[in-house]
Amino acid sequence: MCFHDLYLRIVLLYMSRVISTLQYLNLSLFDLWKLIYYMILKYVVNTHGVKMPRHIVSGLKYLATIELRKKGYNQNRIAEILSLNRSTVSHYLNGRNISLNSIEVAEVIKNSCPKDFVSIVHALLKDKDQTRTLVKICSNADYNSHIESSCIACGICVDACMVNAVVLDGLKAKIDNNFCCGCRICGEMCPTNSINITEVE
Repeated sequence: MCFHDLYLRIVLLYMSRVISTLQYLNLSLFDLWKLIYYMILKYVVNTHGVKMPRHIVSGLKYLATIELRKKGYNQNRIAEILSLNRSTVSHYLNGRNISLNSIEVAEVIKNSCPKDFVSIVHALLKDKDQTRTLVKICSNADYNSHIESSCIACGICVDACMVNAVVLDGLKAKIDNNFCCGCRICGEMCPTNSINITEVE
């Protein structure tokens, strides 16, 4: 799924909720569209006084909390991993203080292609280490990397990686497969086409 399709799905998700809410009101077409426009702005830009990026981050951290709980982590450890306080983790696990809209949008983002997923999470968090943590918890795929001998250690891939999975080791790039999210941005940026990323079957 490309980024434009993802954005369209998010907007349509909110529009469908707005329209289903308004369809029972007896309004003129003009008034109806004015109200829809207002509510789209309200939901997409500012939901319950919370800026939408923060709202989406809450949804993603909720999904990560559920994944970590399934893997047997206790609440204190989950709070530490996700940089949350323990009460927030408790609320997430009990379905409190999190809107269904946030969860639905987070699910759409999570199920997008790896490149879009990591790009959106990094844009929201603006921190590579936090991005790596959240993406790896929510991703169910593993990846293997291979660096060809044509690598010139230019460092472009290091700067491009949004999860800090790439380092320069001597005169060659090295990718930590434990943290690689499969976005393949490093390979796209490589001037010598020396990076190959494959998903583990």
